[in-house]
Amino acid sequence: MKHQESFLKAIRSKISKSHSLIDEIAAILEISYDASHRRISQKSKFSIDETIKLANHFNISLDNLFSKKGKVIVDKTIEIETLKDMLEYFKSSAENIEALTKNKKTKLFYSAKDIPLFYFMDGTILSKFKAFVWLNLLNTNQKKVAFENFVIDESFTEYMQKLKNVYENTFVNEVWNDTTINSSLQQILYFYEAGLLSLKSANALCVDLKRIINVIKAKCNEPNDKFSIYYNELILLNNNMLLETDEKLTMFIPYTLLGYFITDNEESCNNVHKFFKQQILNSIPLGQSGIKEQNLFFNRAVRKIDYYIEKINSQVDLQF
Repeated sequence: MKHQESFLKAIRSKISKSHSLIDEIAAILEISYDASHRRISQKSKFSIDETIKLANHFNISLDNLFSKKGKVIVDKTIEIETLKDMLEYFKSSAENIEALTKNKKTKLFYSAKDIPLFYFMDGTILSKFKAFVWLNLLNTNQKKVAFENFVIDESFTEYMQKLKNVYENTFVNEVWNDTTINSSLQQILYFYEAGLLSLKSANALCVDLKRIINVIKAKCNEPNDKFSIYYNELILLNNNMLLETDEKLTMFIPYTLLGYFITDNEESCNNVHKFFKQQILNSIPLGQSGIKEQNLFFNRAVRKIDYYIEKINSQVDLQF
């Protein structure tokens, strides 16, 4: 009964001393007082379903309680093969992150190997293009239709907007480098050269990418204590995301294009939290730096976009 004893100890730490543990568990599990008493006195065991239900109710990490050192229990996002899967992915992601960010003091750390997907959630041409890219790259059986003929459900925009609202109401710390915009530019070029993206759309996407860069630059200069962006030229970034609340840390580790492992393992999350802090110390805080440092970073990004615009349009000239 060692594990059950540890679990009960964790539950006791979550409730007021004036409340009856027997009554609390009986109410949550919808069992009788006597059945609850038998479990607390360890005369009978919690079932797996009961353990999970209690852990979810009291926000207790079974990982931290029961896993061996060196092993981490993780949840994961759903696998995406169809547009319906993608809709479910964004719906569940919005609900999960919304639940974790209810506390107004929640902090989010993002290691931006790619432009954070939150910037593609405002119903622009880039929003549609990213959904197009994700579906094409995640589902090898996806019928190859041109971007201009690609249609997404209206509810897709609804879930993306919910995620964007959560993001904008959280204290955000993003770490970028000069390669953060590369994958978006390469995706535009790839699908244009594959004949699945028109010249007009390719140019419009590059213009919209410039808009995002300008939005971020403007945010750097606004009196906004909820947003910080850092330029780090020392290490490769990895799209890791960490949420910090008063109660715990939760880490999101990418394993596919949109797939994430999710864990609140205390030791692992603390290590990642320290690593984020170290990254930030070794980065230039663009919101606090002078105009020269800001312009150097953002102008490089704009010049890179201009280079791709020229590369795309030069291919048209060569055809003639």
